[in-house]
Amino acid sequence: MKRREFITLLGGAAAAWPLAARAQQPAMPVIGVLNSASPDTYSRQLRAFRQGLKEAGYVEGENVAIDYRWTEGQLDRLPALAGELVSRRVAAIAAMGGTQSALAAKAATATIPIVFAVGDDPVRLGLVASLARPGGNATGANFFVYELGAKRLALLHGLVPTAARVAVLANPTTAALAETMLRDVETAARAISLQLQIVNASTSGEIDAAFAALARERIDALFVLPDPYFFIRAFSWPNWRRATRCPRRMRYAILSKSGG
Repeated sequence: MKRREFITLLGGAAAAWPLAARAQQPAMPVIGVLNSASPDTYSRQLRAFRQGLKEAGYVEGENVAIDYRWTEGQLDRLPALAGELVSRRVAAIAAMGGTQSALAAKAATATIPIVFAVGDDPVRLGLVASLARPGGNATGANFFVYELGAKRLALLHGLVPTAARVAVLANPTTAALAETMLRDVETAARAISLQLQIVNASTSGEIDAAFAALARERIDALFVLPDPYFFIRAFSWPNWRRATRCPRRMRYAILSKSGG
């Protein structure tokens, strides 16, 4: 699903509240934005978000208000922030910045419409009943980030065909979300005779230590599992700049990462 379709879907969800629920809303409806990242990280997406709303007839500050909740990468804050949006009785919640935002919103309310963008199967995650008939109060888009793990590894292998040892950077605090992808990547690695080394990191210091260790061990390439925390840190230049001191082969591998 393209970004414009996603925004149109959000507009449709906001317009579809029951009349009784609308009567309880203030004169200007409020859309809640729940995001695991930061405004700086999502500046480009926010411009597109507002533009999409405008094309659907909603202009921030004129006929709709937007209440933003950012965790700045502190994912444990998501439940509380989702609860704040629910207590404000927003018209709809746009859950952005990864699967955990969607899960937190879904856990916080069974009535307020939720539009999400996730990288994994929303049925498996329990967000919707089925792809054809989502049911409940949540709908959205799956970007198939997790389902494409084997394909991403094949692309990495194409970028660095001489690589034999590939490090996989994983966040142990969200390991359950990446479990399926990791299995697919390990299967794909065996098929092309790649040796994988799992490296865990969940803080800036651990990321720095991981890169230092990979450089010392002369790992040939790096495969980054999709994770909101890694996505945020990809835009934190001081952390990721250290990667450019690694061998050129690894540098290309880092640039091949996607998702978040």
